[in-house]
Amino acid sequence: MKSLITLKVNGDLYEIAVKSNRTLLEALRYDCHLTGSKQGCDMGDCGACTVLIDNVPIQACITLAVECVGKEIITVEGIAKGTEAHPLQTAWNNQGASQCGYCTPGFMVVAKWLLEKNPNPSDVEIKEALSGNICRCTGYTKIITAMKEAAAIMQKEKAV
Repeated sequence: MKSLITLKVNGDLYEIAVKSNRTLLEALRYDCHLTGSKQGCDMGDCGACTVLIDNVPIQACITLAVECVGKEIITVEGIAKGTEAHPLQTAWNNQGASQCGYCTPGFMVVAKWLLEKNPNPSDVEIKEALSGNICRCTGYTKIITAMKEAAAIMQKEKAV
């Protein structure tokens, strides 16, 4: 039996019918048609599906959609405002921090979370924050460099 629930995702409300065992990742991709979050391991280990729930990084593949009613969900699609790229997106592009791109949505969401709570993180703090995300293509050096560049851009924007 399905239940009608409302999810608030990236500021928009989605009224969807879901079974009680539907994961948030499935609801985002198949019911809300937000395909940025990726299905990797389906066990909460790889981080490709990471979203923010009430500003906490959570793996959507192991979170039930019904548990997210009344909560604020931010996906990779919600990082940029309008058509202008977020500093993270600009820095990722500048640094070549993505090869195949499959892991990028999860990394971006975690990076947004970290830089909002700590605008000038150390390498150790960045590595710790990213410890739940796996990239098999690039390694992590370019990702860390991109996060530092994004932090600098964000600090300049705040100063203006």
